[in-house]
Amino acid sequence: MRFYFLAIAAAMAASGLQAQNVRPVLPPVKHKTVVIAHRGDHVNFPENTLEAYNSAIKAGVDYIETDLRTTADSGQVIMHNASVDGLTNGKGKISELTFDKVRSLTIADDIHHKKCHVPSFKEVLLACRGKVNVYLDFKEADVNMTWRMIRALHMEKNIVVYANTPEQFREWKRLAPEVPMVGSVPDDVKDVASLNTFLDAYPLSVVDGSLGQYTPEMLAALKSRGVAVWLDVQDENEGPASWSKALDSGVPGMQTDHPGALTRYLTQQHRR
Repeated sequence: MRFYFLAIAAAMAASGLQAQNVRPVLPPVKHKTVVIAHRGDHVNFPENTLEAYNSAIKAGVDYIETDLRTTADSGQVIMHNASVDGLTNGKGKISELTFDKVRSLTIADDIHHKKCHVPSFKEVLLACRGKVNVYLDFKEADVNMTWRMIRALHMEKNIVVYANTPEQFREWKRLAPEVPMVGSVPDDVKDVASLNTFLDAYPLSVVDGSLGQYTPEMLAALKSRGVAVWLDVQDENEGPASWSKALDSGVPGMQTDHPGALTRYLTQQHRR
């Protein structure tokens, strides 16, 4: 996931808008090192299903990461891709299918020899409520409708939002400035000076990034400004070597494809 804030800066300047200089407080967590389950426990269960999320919750993660999209009739469902092709037994773009149609599709769980379903946003919030925080990758949805749902289920203190377009970022800041925002530091920001300029314009509560992206000086600057760093360690080689490298850099969190294994590793390292 990459959120290109340079494009946002240009769009905001053109429209005369400025980012609000407010950095909301992150949801509370119980552990020293924050663990975000990327699409749930999707190595053991189909991604973005309730089964994957429930497994990640049982593993003791601090956040589940979920992808929100809107159907043709304004229903809110969870899926990473814009279409249902491949993952489900159906075909078509989510934006062109009805909520009931998407919900009727099945997802094969070959490991457990069962069928799963595409969850609604409401179902995911209810599954997480009182148990875990939500890292909302805001793929394609209506901010006002989403925020109403979050508040109706009393999850407003347990959510962070990753916006994917300049328009989404502006709309979240306008309608729900109290929501902590997650973003990606532009690739051309490589030193403390340019990082501070970026953070002055965009008061993020969290930045993501890859292993080795930030120098020790940049990490110190982020910490001094109260901006958390949650590194994306998920890849085909993810394991103790990458987790150790992330811990050695001093970052407070990681997004993972292996939530159970990572929480066990952190416990062994006395970082939980």
